[in-house]
Amino acid sequence: MTPALLVLEDGRAFRGQSYGAVGSTFGEAVFNTGMTGYQETLTDPSYHRQVVVMTAPHIGNTGANAEDPESGRIWVSGFVVRDPSRTTSSWRSTGSLDDELVAQGVVGISGIDTRALTRHLRERGAMKVGIFSGDALGDLEDLHAQVAASPPMEGADLAHEVTTREAYVVPAVGEKRFTVAALDLGIKASTPRNLALRGCEVHVLPATTSGADLLSIGADGVFLSNGPGDPATTDGPVAATRAVLEAGVPLFGICFGNQILGRALGLGTYKMRYGHRGMNQPVQDRRTGQVHMTSHNHGFAVQAPLEGAVDTPYGRVEVSHVDLNDDVVEGLRCLDVRAFSVQYHPEAAPGPHDATGLFDSFATLMGA
Repeated sequence: MTPALLVLEDGRAFRGQSYGAVGSTFGEAVFNTGMTGYQETLTDPSYHRQVVVMTAPHIGNTGANAEDPESGRIWVSGFVVRDPSRTTSSWRSTGSLDDELVAQGVVGISGIDTRALTRHLRERGAMKVGIFSGDALGDLEDLHAQVAASPPMEGADLAHEVTTREAYVVPAVGEKRFTVAALDLGIKASTPRNLALRGCEVHVLPATTSGADLLSIGADGVFLSNGPGDPATTDGPVAATRAVLEAGVPLFGICFGNQILGRALGLGTYKMRYGHRGMNQPVQDRRTGQVHMTSHNHGFAVQAPLEGAVDTPYGRVEVSHVDLNDDVVEGLRCLDVRAFSVQYHPEAAPGPHDATGLFDSFATLMGA
C-alpha cells in the first residue's frame, strides 16, 4: 500500500494509506455524518474545494454506478475514510469507488482514525487540510506550510466555478403546469427532477444570469439552488434575486440559495464553526412545530433574529425554520412578497425525504 499523510492547518497529522489517486490535494476539512449515499456526496457541487471525512467507518461497499451521481463529475477536493470496502456487492455497480476516484484524479486517504479526526474538527472547527501521498510526501514541516498557504473558504466565490456554462431545459413530467427559472449556483441533478415531477419545465441558467435575463423567460417561479463558497462574495446572484423580488415573481431557495435570499433581503451571513453536513439534522418548522430530519451541506448561515419579523426593503421577513441542535437559521419566509427558502436539501438524494413537500409548497405558491 502507498503511504499517505493528512495534515491539518493547526499542525495535527494522521498517517494512513492512499485511497483513490496518488498525489496531493488541499481544501477545507469537514465531516459528513451520512451512513450511505457517498456517491451523491462526492458529486454534489456544494462540496467543491472541501475534503470530506466520512464518519461512517465502512465506505465503498456498493461501488459506483452511472445513475446516482448528482452532477457530471466528482467535486470534493479529497476523500477520507477509515475502512474502504475490499469488494463491491451491489447489482447496480459498474465499478469500485476506489477506481472511480482514481479515474477522476481525486486524492484520498484511508486507514486513519476518522473518529479522532471528527472529534478534533468538532472541537477546533473546520480548517484547511492537505492530503499527501507518493512523490508529494515530504518533510512534515514543509507539508504543513503548504496547507497554511492554501486558500481559505472565507472569501471564496465558488458558485461561478461549478455552475453550468450553457442554459439547458429539463422538461416537465406529464402535463406542464409551470415554467421555472433555476439559477444554478451548484445545482444537483435531483432538484430539477423533483420540480419536473410536479409539472415544472425547468430552465437551468448559469450563475452569471442577470435579473433581467431571469425575468425575460417569463417563468412562473424562480429557484435558487444549493452551491459552494462564501455567500458574502457572490454579488451577481444577489442582484438577480432582488430583481425577482421587485418583480413579484414567486421565489424558492435552498441551502446556498437561502443565504443568497438572505443577502438580497439585507440580512448578513457568517462562517459557522464546523457547519452542518450529513443527513440527520433535526429542523423544526416554527409555524407548525413539525420536525423533519434533513440533509445538509453548509458552512455558512444567515444572521436573523429567531423571534418576530424583520423589516426589509421587500417587506417583513421571519425565520421559518430552525435547527434544533444549535438554533441556526434554517429557513426564511417573506410575509409581503411570495418568497421563501430553507437552508437544507429537500431533494435529499440519497435521503431522508421528510422535506420533499417543499417542492409542492413552491408549486402551490406559483399557482396562487
